[in-house]
Amino acid sequence: MIIADHVHKIYPTRQGNRVILSDISFSVARGEKLGILGRNGAGKSTLIRLISGAERPTSGTITRTMSVSWPLAFGGAFQGALTGFDNVRFISRIYNQDYAQNIDFVQDFTELGLYLREPVKSYSQGMRARLAFAISMIIEFDCYLIDEVSAVGDARFHEKCAVELFHKRADRAMLIISHDPEYIKNHCSKFAILNKGDMKLYTDFDQAYGHHMHNMHSA
Repeated sequence: MIIADHVHKIYPTRQGNRVILSDISFSVARGEKLGILGRNGAGKSTLIRLISGAERPTSGTITRTMSVSWPLAFGGAFQGALTGFDNVRFISRIYNQDYAQNIDFVQDFTELGLYLREPVKSYSQGMRARLAFAISMIIEFDCYLIDEVSAVGDARFHEKCAVELFHKRADRAMLIISHDPEYIKNHCSKFAILNKGDMKLYTDFDQAYGHHMHNMHSA
């Protein structure tokens, strides 16, 4: 279970404090898939980082009783001076994984070829996201955090991601952020709309989408 209880997130700016999330509460149980929609800047990625533990809330609590991945399309944890291969080796050692088996999977899945022998700091954003996704798949988590995976790569890569996530790991919990409403509709069982720091939860996609479109047009 993941439980967010009265979570606030505030960033200080030169113009004063900016409220990103205001009194957010929700839970995600094993196997549940929560899709999050919102305008740019609504706080979606901030929420994912809070759930992952990459950032802490300003106030409130986040309780995790199951293992949680890092955001799948996020490569911020990589060591930029190391190669793709070295990053796979490093993660494999941390999680006590078989490096040789993992590197075979990463090579096949990412299709980065010789770039895996180059420093990650030389990668494009898309290449880093491919590597981050592949490394996430070599470690088994109870809950996966998915931040705009549908924006990475071509249709064939999207299909490979879908097989790994929604077929091989259909029993896992997921929090999914996407600007593609169909992606959210097709893969989630409940939905959240973030707007001006507030979150509203829905079990019906059409109601959630209607609220989202109202927010978009009233911006």
